[in-house]
Amino acid sequence: MKTLAIVYFSGTGHTKLMAEAVAKGAAAVEGINVEVLAILGKDIVEGRYTNKELLEKLTASDGIIFGTPTYMGNVAGQFKTFADATAGIWFGQGWKNKVAGGFTGSGNPSGDKLQTLTYLAVLAAQHGMVWINNGEFPSHYLGKTDGVNRLGASLGIMAQNTSPQGSPAELYPGDELTAIAYGRRVAEFTLKLTA
Repeated sequence: MKTLAIVYFSGTGHTKLMAEAVAKGAAAVEGINVEVLAILGKDIVEGRYTNKELLEKLTASDGIIFGTPTYMGNVAGQFKTFADATAGIWFGQGWKNKVAGGFTGSGNPSGDKLQTLTYLAVLAAQHGMVWINNGEFPSHYLGKTDGVNRLGASLGIMAQNTSPQGSPAELYPGDELTAIAYGRRVAEFTLKLTA
């Protein structure tokens, strides 16, 4: 069995729903064990991320998918403190050659989500990881109405939180299908690249 970890921060619950959908797709691949790990605010003490157990689980995994909402044009601050805490792992090359991927969402169709995905891909590249892109053609170009990759992301996956402000988070059905397909894709590559 290979382990694929999904590590994410969620502010409103939308990114958590994305993480769960990605996990659903990954878990459907035989030979893959999925761990979903949340970055929590309580683990940030005086501006530094402190959850060593979570970092050890990521280091023990075969692949990591990063998830964060896009806030003010980039990753959430909570995610950034987590990323900064991986510097020691980077120095020891602890994630080198692991499979990597990423996802993000925001309240707007664009919301500068590409900047967030670029940050996640660069984080993976600095760790020497192998980044897996989206691979899903926007379904509307194919005449389909399922909404798969409706926002046209290629680097990773994007979603739009269409829930009214203050209401419980919901995942748009096409975004959920995109997340499931992405989880499956990254899991399949994890098996291929770690065989």
